Amino acid sequence: MIKPVIMAGGNGSRLWPMSRKLFPKQFLKIASDFTMVQETVKRLDGLVAFEPITICNEEHRFIVAEQLREIDQLGQIVLEPVGRNTAPAIALAALSEIKQGNDPVLLVLAADHVIGDINKFQTVVNIGLEQAETGKLVTFGIVPTHAETGYGYIRKGEVVSGEVEDSDSTLTNSLEANALDAFSVDCFVEKPDLATAETYLASGEYLWNSGMFMFKASRYIEELGKFRPDILEACEESLKDTSSDMDFIRVDKSAFESCPDESVDYAVMEPLCAAEGSDSAVLVPLDAAWNDIGSFSAIWDMSDKDENGNVHQGDVLGHESKNNLVIAENKLVATVGLENTVVVQTKDAVLVADKSKVQDVKKIVELINLKGRTEADLHRQVYRPWGHYDSIDFGSRDQVKRITVKPGEKLSIQMHHHRAEHWIVVSGTAKVTNGDEVFLLTENQSTYIPAGVVHALENPGVLPLELIEVQSGSYLGEDDIVRFEDRYGRV
Repeated sequence: MIKPVIMAGGNGSRLWPMSRKLFPKQFLKIASDFTMVQETVKRLDGLVAFEPITICNEEHRFIVAEQLREIDQLGQIVLEPVGRNTAPAIALAALSEIKQGNDPVLLVLAADHVIGDINKFQTVVNIGLEQAETGKLVTFGIVPTHAETGYGYIRKGEVVSGEVEDSDSTLTNSLEANALDAFSVDCFVEKPDLATAETYLASGEYLWNSGMFMFKASRYIEELGKFRPDILEACEESLKDTSSDMDFIRVDKSAFESCPDESVDYAVMEPLCAAEGSDSAVLVPLDAAWNDIGSFSAIWDMSDKDENGNVHQGDVLGHESKNNLVIAENKLVATVGLENTVVVQTKDAVLVADKSKVQDVKKIVELINLKGRTEADLHRQVYRPWGHYDSIDFGSRDQVKRITVKPGEKLSIQMHHHRAEHWIVVSGTAKVTNGDEVFLLTENQSTYIPAGVVHALENPGVLPLELIEVQSGSYLGEDDIVRFEDRYGRV
């Protein structure tokens, strides 16, 4: 049986301003009406019987829970107090299962990949399952479509399963002819320069490293203990003192912080392949319209285009413009005489980039952080477990927010030292705690919360509550919140 392990960490800085630190690309709707993490789980329909284990950052926990709950696949959510890369994250999942007396085959998937051909993907996963059940550690290699310098590569060795109808030279040079075989792994190689990538593509011996893996929980732990006992020890220590908080499992923070930061490739797969006499690493080719959406050019590549090669999303008009990606979130964006360009408009930022330079968008994110700005971390619209708010105007001593509270949800009982708040209900019903008073407000009614007064806001109805909040005071930061009671464990 397969137990999916969804790796939902990462910041997706190359897709800024769509992707932000606190709402990265795996939570965006990029390829369909579902978010990328939802798509990752949904493509397993009919393939697995177990609910997934999702590994995510503490800051993303409510987003992950909400998006998985929307597709009825909540499963277990393990929170990393700090990011320590994929080798420790997978170890947490494997050790958690072993601790419960289980030893499933783990299918490790990134939450930010697009796979166009689900049938092929599931077929290849079943091939990997056959190998993993025999104790092999399986990696999935993407059949390359071009000489790509942004990916690592895996060189395949001899066939270990499947039927080959042609000669050994066909086996070596045609990935398509044996796309349903499994191979030994000759070696992993780093991201190449263009000339090297072109030789890899021409040889037919190399596949892109997808970052997807499959192995029994016990076998992964066995090999991790052999090659990186320091990582294993830190993960075992961090699981000795776990705590459950709503839908989440928290590990011991200090123990996990001591864990080395290492990928599963470096920690296990590469030394396993290099070990003398080892035949435990297996490579299964995957040719299923895969894309890791690592840049805006990838979105352009995978999207339907108009007769001029343009991809337009949102309210976009173009004149004599060709081969552009233009994304408009909430305003009209117009282009004139523009070619090979990426334009992304969000509520609080606009990106304009040469399509050939989009890998460097992360440099802008670094610059934003260097200047101490918030646009790298937050969208103007910020998601909370109770709903979301949109900061529609901001001054030196005032801020206006549009707040949406989901039915049945409640903000924490709290107080602010430095700001007062005015609430005006636009639609729905608000249950308000204002000092010693508790009362209901409906459409077009309002209330005033002075600084220093304990207050709370709740939606007792069955429809979303919409209200406008006007803040005024000497300091308006989100850290001016003293919480006294909170149903989401944030006190």
